[in-house]
Amino acid sequence: MSVQPVSKDDFESLLMDSFLENEPLEGTVVKGTVVAIEKDLAIIDVGLKTEGRIALKEFGQAGRDGTIKVGSTVEVYVDRVENALGEAVLSREKARREESWVKLEEMYAKNERVDGIIFNQVKGGFTVDLEGAVAFLPRSQVDIRPIRDIGPLMNVSQPFQILKMDKRRGNIVVSRRAILEESRAEQRSEIVQQLEEGQVVDGVVKNITDYGAFVDLGGIDGLLHVTDIAWRRVNHPSEVLSIGETIKVQIVRINHESHRISLGMKQLQADPWDGIAAKYPVGAKFTGRVTNITDYGAFVELEPGIEGLIHVSEMSWTKKNVHPGKIVSTSQEVEVMVLEVDPEKRRISLGLKQTLANPWETFAEKYPVGATIEGEVKNKTEFGLFIGLDGDVDGMVHLSDLDWQKPGEQALDEYNRGDMVSAKVLDVDVEKERISLGIKQLSTADSAEAAAPEGSVRKGAVVTGTVTEVNDGGIEVRIADSDLSAFIRRADLSRDRNDQRPERFSKGEKVDARVTQYDRKTGRISLSIKALEIAEEKEAVAAYGSSDSGASLGDILGAALKDREKN
Repeated sequence: MSVQPVSKDDFESLLMDSFLENEPLEGTVVKGTVVAIEKDLAIIDVGLKTEGRIALKEFGQAGRDGTIKVGSTVEVYVDRVENALGEAVLSREKARREESWVKLEEMYAKNERVDGIIFNQVKGGFTVDLEGAVAFLPRSQVDIRPIRDIGPLMNVSQPFQILKMDKRRGNIVVSRRAILEESRAEQRSEIVQQLEEGQVVDGVVKNITDYGAFVDLGGIDGLLHVTDIAWRRVNHPSEVLSIGETIKVQIVRINHESHRISLGMKQLQADPWDGIAAKYPVGAKFTGRVTNITDYGAFVELEPGIEGLIHVSEMSWTKKNVHPGKIVSTSQEVEVMVLEVDPEKRRISLGLKQTLANPWETFAEKYPVGATIEGEVKNKTEFGLFIGLDGDVDGMVHLSDLDWQKPGEQALDEYNRGDMVSAKVLDVDVEKERISLGIKQLSTADSAEAAAPEGSVRKGAVVTGTVTEVNDGGIEVRIADSDLSAFIRRADLSRDRNDQRPERFSKGEKVDARVTQYDRKTGRISLSIKALEIAEEKEAVAAYGSSDSGASLGDILGAALKDREKN
């Protein structure tokens, strides 16, 4: 038989046909026929020159139960057309993976759930079998809350949500948490629809925080805020509640949009503020326990659920600028007086100092005006000395009450802080908490009388004085023709408020004033320019004016001054 020679063009054509037949097969999924089964291998013909072998286990359950047999048609993945042994390299596993990728991409595009099995643990999470395709499940996407034992979730078919797919890299990321959250949202919505504000339900304490506790109401959590646990002050929820405890709560508020539920326990108890004004009348004294101390005062519990505030200004008669923590301590039992009750604002104002004796009243009873006392110089200022007295109170010796003969500034230089001095009580003002003392008054009454000639200084008399000292509180003057000094307060410098300015006077200037008070025994003198101006105005109106004269006040005063100058 003769062989027809093959031309060059025919050879190239045959070669191209061979490439076209074989090239598309590699890397694709094709249908093949099982031609034989040898032990645990299936021999499959996919139309190539040689068959390929695939382990039966790659067919899963079908390979184990005998479903795969000679003549069965199966889809396989062609890895290579021919290997070193001249066999086709086939894979059922890769075929399943290819099929899964196509299916998963369609489900991912439609945002549909996929079923998978968690079969292994890797760094940062777990691997999931999605019917042949392997996906990664991050640990944070396993459950809504962290779980310690994932064993019950392994090797169990369950739904997942695909978060990301990258076929080029072969990456799939799935989430079980997204499925749970969606289911939980649906469940929460159903439960919330069945609940009403004011309803009383049972719940289990699931978690405790600094600001309250989360209570499981049977599929949905509600927040029990620390202020709604009890009417009394609760510093931390753990003082009252414990995890796993079943409690009865009232639904205070429901937010149907966010599905947030606010709960309360104290609402199930009687409100202790009902009838509070009658129970704690103003002026009554009670014993309570200090529960909290702040910069502005201390809170005292009078009974469970009822607290009052002792403001720092009501804590001590004498300790003014002291932190409340230095006067009382937490848990201390104290006696307090009710000062004010406001049921609407749920506030009770308490006083601590009101339960103690007023030291100024005690001092006034023990040392009446004219009594002699002894004390230490606590402070030295430009207008006098402060003397520490019995009862932790201070008394003041004004410049004008230091010495009969010496000017106030000169006499003040003779005293220093810490000096023990004696003084006479001149006045005690309990309401204003002021005690006026005098040192020069310790001298005999004869000194005062000698310093003031008979009849020259008396109440109502008009005297002339020389300004010896000017300060913010007023001016000090020395009365002419005597050795007496007096202090004119700012308010007594003029009847006109605009002229009640000490700085408009200067040392050495002479002023006229009326004596408003003079005690020969103590030598205490009070002068007032204002009183003199008022008196002169009255005299002028009486002498030169009448209701029908038509003269102005300026005309009247002008005439009075001219007449005074003539005399």
